Amino acid sequence: MPGCSQAHGVVLRVSDLTILQVSENAAAHLGLGPEELLGKSIATVVAAEGERRLRECLEREPIERNPLYVFTLPGRAGAAALDLLLHTIDGLAVLECEPTASAAAAPPDYYALVKKSVTRMHAAQALADFYHIVAEEVRALTGLDRVMIYRFHADFHGEIIGESKRPDLAPWLGLHYPAEDIPRPAREIFKKIWVRPVPDVAAPVMELVPLVNPDTHRSLNMTHCALRGASVMYTEYLQNMGVAASLVMSLIVDGELWGMIVCHQYTPTQFPYQVRAACEFVAQVASLQLRAVEQRESLAYRLRLEETHNRLVGQAAQAAGLAPMTAGQPNLLDGMDATGAAIFHGDRWWSVGATPSDAQLDDLKTWLVARPEFQSLTRPVFATDSLVRDYPAGAAFSRIASGVLALPLARKNGGIVLWFRPETIQTVKWGGNPHEKPMLTGPHGPRLTPRKSFELFTESVKDRALPWKSVEIEAVLRLRVLIMELVVSRADRLMELNVDLTRSNEELDAFAYVASHDLKEPLRGISKYAHQLLAGATSADGETRQRLEGLMRLTVRMDSLLDSLLHFSRVGRTTLQFQAVDLNEVVAEALEMVAARRQEVPTEIRLPQPLPTVACDRMQVREIFVNLLANALKYNDRPQREIEIGWRADATRGPVFFVRDNGIGIERRHFETVFKMFRRLHGRDAFGGGSGAGLSIVQKLVGQHRGTVWLESTPGTGSTFYFTLGAPLQP
Repeated sequence: MPGCSQAHGVVLRVSDLTILQVSENAAAHLGLGPEELLGKSIATVVAAEGERRLRECLEREPIERNPLYVFTLPGRAGAAALDLLLHTIDGLAVLECEPTASAAAAPPDYYALVKKSVTRMHAAQALADFYHIVAEEVRALTGLDRVMIYRFHADFHGEIIGESKRPDLAPWLGLHYPAEDIPRPAREIFKKIWVRPVPDVAAPVMELVPLVNPDTHRSLNMTHCALRGASVMYTEYLQNMGVAASLVMSLIVDGELWGMIVCHQYTPTQFPYQVRAACEFVAQVASLQLRAVEQRESLAYRLRLEETHNRLVGQAAQAAGLAPMTAGQPNLLDGMDATGAAIFHGDRWWSVGATPSDAQLDDLKTWLVARPEFQSLTRPVFATDSLVRDYPAGAAFSRIASGVLALPLARKNGGIVLWFRPETIQTVKWGGNPHEKPMLTGPHGPRLTPRKSFELFTESVKDRALPWKSVEIEAVLRLRVLIMELVVSRADRLMELNVDLTRSNEELDAFAYVASHDLKEPLRGISKYAHQLLAGATSADGETRQRLEGLMRLTVRMDSLLDSLLHFSRVGRTTLQFQAVDLNEVVAEALEMVAARRQEVPTEIRLPQPLPTVACDRMQVREIFVNLLANALKYNDRPQREIEIGWRADATRGPVFFVRDNGIGIERRHFETVFKMFRRLHGRDAFGGGSGAGLSIVQKLVGQHRGTVWLESTPGTGSTFYFTLGAPLQP
């Protein structure tokens, strides 16, 4: 309480060793009342020698927010000897005087007790054992009725996880207490101090005289005073529990209040400085040791996770993809304590175990990538044991995914890995009703009052999974590093391969162009000499004439093949000229170019709907249609040929164009063969002959537009060739 001290001791605030404030009970302990002390030298209380020792302490010792024992003031008639503790806060010196330990019995060997406690704590291998050891050792130091290890959960409600008590007391191990039982202001104070004693919860508090600092006109900051008066709510809380005295020590891990060591006594009890000092040391060692025991317990789990993740990345490296992480052995679930996992890679989800649907995963991914956690450069990870708390849409799949651990792989392509834990209907044993928050109106307005009921209260916790451990979060962050190293390595390798492939393609195109062009000259010579020999041969030389006529046909065919090869190489070397093109005009031009073949057999050309305008190379797209129309006319033995030209919209691929005929069709096993250069499915002269390069050229032209070409066909019924141009529609 501001400006109040506990009744069993006296607080003095001094400036230049002059008393400026003193608690109102000074006469009971010092023999002099406030009116006799205020404005006087501290020597009035401690004599000249005591004043000298206090001055030396102020000048030499590190006492800022750190109370230190200075000396013991001898007792006077009817009053006990007093231990003097001194500290400064914001430049103000505060002196506390409290009764020393009773001299009737020899004090215990606190060094031996603390040494034993530290040895036992260092030997603990499991957290449960560690909690029990700490409770036992503090009870051995203090001799109190009950000692509990009280841990704060993420929502700041508390749980008793360790206990040592008198045999006749009911156990409280495993009980949970609402966060309001230790409000935030109290938790903030416990972050700054190690020990909080209340020897008699029923004793009144003593106000300082004057109540406010005469220099600052504010209440004295008594945060670090062992004699600081306890709040009415706290003392009523303890009285409702039947507790007469309490001693609380903070457990601080990584600068945060992890929990507390709570000691209860059912009769008023002194907590001398020596006892508090020993308990403070044990609390500090326990705070340091907590993380070590936690890491020791989780070592086996961490090693298992690392081994599994190393094997996962190895499999992904061999498979050149991340899909084996869900389909292979091991998979993402083998290392992690989870029931489902999913990875978004290659524009699709890969899942294992119990997971939400792909649509639900898409929505969750969209929400996650916008989270600030995913923007972190050092720890890009999101972990929750209650997804619904932050993401209400998660209620639809909370039974299988109340807990989520999410890890981004890359910001550009949206890669992500998710682990899921199901809803755990936890039966939490509350030490009283957690929803009871009574208010009381006092002289200064309403104030929060403590609960009066500590009967067991059971509450089912829905939409919550087991929390993720720090070892699991650290393991997935390391997995991310391994995956990113793999991705970078693959990207470097792909870059090298692309450079080699580009160079090889350029060299191949150049070779094809030179070869087909240069072979034309000797071929023309062969054809010329064969023609001359054929003209000079007599009719009697029948066999010679047949051979020369065959040579002429072969030169014509070879000339046709070289023309096709030359044209194919030119296609690869041409730079596209993209512009908005009306495909209706392109198709009209293509139909004119195949008009001669259309006249051979009656052919019906249908265009059910107008074609759109797209960004493309006009000349090359016209050649695509020419080749497809030429094939549709050529490979058709029906007396009435039918060809349909059309298109349809596709949300994924963009506009899809097609040329459909009622010709001879193609067997499925030949679907890939027809696109290969110089590959014909029929005899050399069947269906008017040809080089077999038309569809190869179509495939190359479509590829240059970043599109794809494929077909559907039924032998004897007809074929449909589809293609895309990888370009959006033009307005």
